[in-house]
Parts: sequence; C-alpha cells; structure tokens
Amino acid sequence: MITRFAPSPTGWLHLGHAYAAVFAHEEARRANGRFLVRLDDLDLTRVRPAYEEAIFEDLTWLGLTWESPIRKQSDHFEDYRDALRRLEALGLLYPCFCTRREIQEEIARAGLAPQGPDGPLYPGTCRRLPPDQVAERLASGRDYAMRLDLTKALDLAGRDLEWLDLNHGRLIADPTPLGDVVLSRKETPTSYHLAVVVDDFAQEITLVTRGEDLLPSTHLHRVLQALLDLPVPTWKHHRLITDESGKRLAKRDDARSLRSLREAGWTPDQVRAAIGVPPPEG
Repeated sequence: MITRFAPSPTGWLHLGHAYAAVFAHEEARRANGRFLVRLDDLDLTRVRPAYEEAIFEDLTWLGLTWESPIRKQSDHFEDYRDALRRLEALGLLYPCFCTRREIQEEIARAGLAPQGPDGPLYPGTCRRLPPDQVAERLASGRDYAMRLDLTKALDLAGRDLEWLDLNHGRLIADPTPLGDVVLSRKETPTSYHLAVVVDDFAQEITLVTRGEDLLPSTHLHRVLQALLDLPVPTWKHHRLITDESGKRLAKRDDARSLRSLREAGWTPDQVRAAIGVPPPEG
C-alpha cells in the first residue's frame, strides 16, 4: 500500500490537515505500507517558503515520518502538459475565453442553471464557438482556459466505470455534477483535477485518502484515469474536521492552525484528542 498527504503551501496547516495527514499515515502503517508527502504548489501567487517549511515542521511535531524526495507539482509541469496533449489529441478539450463575470451573466440570463457541488455549472458557452472564432481569439492572445468536454469524454471512456471506496463500496463514476471542468489555464498547464491524477500515477499511489468534500471530484478523476489509460487506485474518503457551527475548517482560521496551537502549549497528543484519533502506538 502507498498513501500520500498532499497539502498546499499557501497557509498554515490546521486541525483538518492534521486529521488528513494522520489518517493517511495510519492507513500505511497498519498495512506496513509507504506514506508519501506531496506539495500541491500550483498556485504560485500564494505559495510561500515559510508555509512549506511549516508543513514539514508540523508533520514532524505530530510524529509522522515520510519518504524522500518530496514531489512538488511545480517541478512537473511537463508531465501535465503531456497529459493535456493526450486529451487534446482525443478531441476532448476546448478553449474557454469566458471571464468569471461573463459566466455569471450567462447563467443569470439562462435562469435556472444546473447546480454542481460548488455552485452553478459552466453553461458551455465556448464549447459552441465556431472554429474560425476560436482561431481568431487564440491568435489575438486572449486569456483562456482549457475545458474538458464532459459529454465527449464520457462517450469515449464509457459510462459504467467502477471505482472502490472503502467507506462507500463500489461506485459508478458520474462526474456530470461537475460539468465541463477546467483542466488548465493559459499561465498554468494544469488544474487540481488533472494534476492529482497524474501525480498519483507518478507516485504509484494505491490508496487515495482524502476528505468527503472531494468525493464528487473522484468521479471525474476515475474518468480521467480511463482516458489516460492509467491504473486505478482504491479510495477512502474520510470525515471532515469542522468548527463549532459545523463549518469545514479553512486556512484563514488561524486560531486552529497547528502553528498557533503549538505556540499556545498544545502537545501532539492533545491535537490527536481534538481530532478524535488515538496517540501513536509505542
């Protein structure tokens, strides 16, 4: 078994991250497997060296160990470009020139728009552009994102793709609630969805552990794996750590950051108690 914890160095780790890291680490330990750490550092405008250093300090403080070297997504842009080229060669991508404001206005004009996990779905405006308009906009240097034509992708990959979640059983991949997701932008050759699929393959991950909030995304990831002819791991989506109101913790909630708790005198065992996991054996 090979598991991983893949935080973003864009803020301080909090109790939710602690649970995700300990959960993955314990899964590997119980199976006498391997635990890897990966840095999701695609957002170069928000990544900070101090946050990266703090990730390793926090994980060490929690008593976790991992293998070296660490995979950093920013070092592997060519891997993502290769995957994009393969999807483009299959005719599954199209450039989207819409700004967020234009998308919102289009949705408002359409009235009742299909809803996904994160809100209204992209209405497919640029999917319907004639080829000459696409070529003209590309030649003009306009910003764009590459979107996956989900209908074409499902037609090619199949609509009966199975995957196993150890907490939910066998599921059929149904990414339609996500719509035509963005897989890359002009300035960044990948999005989370594409990067995580490519990275898990590169690191030979056999068990993907992550929060329940990412369960809808896994349906899409299973389709991308089929399109790219990649091996299929097993998943285990775990509960989320929330605040008193039941809201998922965010990095802006510094009061629950591991850094702040450590400075306030907390011990690793107190953190484990707060997230509902026992202290490490031995």
